[in-house]
Amino acid sequence: MSPRRMSRVALAATIGAVLVVSAACGSSGTGQGTSTSSSSSSSSSQSSQSPTQSESSTGSETSSQSSSGTESGSAGSSWTAPAGMPKAKLTILFGSSGTSETDALKAATADWGKQTGSTVEVTPASNLDQQLAQGFSSNTPPDLFYMDPSKLGTYAKAGDLWSYGDQLPNKSDFYPALVKSFTYNGQLYCAPKDQSTLALWINTADWTAAGLTDADIPTTWDQLDAVAKKLSTGGRVGLALSPTRDRVDAFFVQNGGYLVNDAGTAATVNSEQNIAALTFVKKMLTDGAMKWSSDLNTGWGGEAFGTNKSAMTIEGPWMFGALKSDYPNIKYKIVPLPAGPTGTKGTLVFTNCWAISAASKNHDQALNLVEYLTQPSVEMGFAKAFGVIPSVQSAQAEYLQQFPDNKVFVDGIAYAKGVVSAPGVAQVLADFDSQLGSLATGDPKTILNSVQTNMQSALGGS
Repeated sequence: MSPRRMSRVALAATIGAVLVVSAACGSSGTGQGTSTSSSSSSSSSQSSQSPTQSESSTGSETSSQSSSGTESGSAGSSWTAPAGMPKAKLTILFGSSGTSETDALKAATADWGKQTGSTVEVTPASNLDQQLAQGFSSNTPPDLFYMDPSKLGTYAKAGDLWSYGDQLPNKSDFYPALVKSFTYNGQLYCAPKDQSTLALWINTADWTAAGLTDADIPTTWDQLDAVAKKLSTGGRVGLALSPTRDRVDAFFVQNGGYLVNDAGTAATVNSEQNIAALTFVKKMLTDGAMKWSSDLNTGWGGEAFGTNKSAMTIEGPWMFGALKSDYPNIKYKIVPLPAGPTGTKGTLVFTNCWAISAASKNHDQALNLVEYLTQPSVEMGFAKAFGVIPSVQSAQAEYLQQFPDNKVFVDGIAYAKGVVSAPGVAQVLADFDSQLGSLATGDPKTILNSVQTNMQSALGGS
């Protein structure tokens, strides 16, 4: 399945045909996606769904945080309204997590428009993948749109993206893992817009009822398995996980592995570290400590947790809004994911970027808008509105001051892995997801060998 250079018509067929795995696999609602991620396939967020790594960094509306709009201007911000820049009418197509995200983006772009004289038409997509494919095939793409890392290489290779990231005056302010996710052939193609990571969510009532204390918070895999078994009782399982690589891959990272090498040039899917990690996940499935959320008749780990079909789950900050709106009586604690056997910490980062169409006639204006949208103050407005973590490091102190409960997610950024961005990777990851559902009766090495072949083929075609 080595990817070939595609025409716009072929790209439309490919992207339209191969959509990222749906909510039943833990992909959710901002598409809801993977990995951030995730805002890529659908405009409406469902609180019974969660983002996956390659698509959604927004997740469900975080109604526990302020729904205020964005702010303009910032101490330390380098953005200014450029004198003499021609006015333009820009279009943005994006996968929204809900009205809070849509309203915040409309407010921010309207403020930019007031200062520049330009206008921005903001359109939430009903299915971002399909609408982008249609736009490129008819040569009428939007000026700007959300892009998740797993699809970056495919669009970049087809010549559909303007590579502008290296021109950004605040390039050095973005977190390194995010820059890596949106770099293709040595170029930073687009500015990361925000991010989210994973942590372990614990139902404190279940925890106490099982006789567990803070001293029992799991910091290793063996401890995670042990407490999950102790929490499994009656119709409730200790740990529920969405059946997707966007949860499982965190175990790879914790064991010193991942899908590709650090340079992103060679597949490492079937490494000994990954085989051992997936074997551990299978052990939890077979020893009663864990179940896939789909086996609990729930759409994702958050729903299993919220309905108390599980005492723990692994999810991101999008859970705040889902729990507040749908499961307000659940009391919980959030802790870092346990380290692997050698003490390695690991999590995953979910993100999208502000992609600009190569065919846009308004590159200067679009670039200036991205510079505006990635100011610390504007990104903090988005954080308050719909719960994402800013993509710029200069906003971290203010973010933690405003949202101290999210420190576990911010701390994870330092050891998180992002998504591979080679052409064809989205299809490889979707195939991996399809195989995970049968892990309990399958062979981890066989599964990873299959994904290894496909991943190396994708990397070879980059």
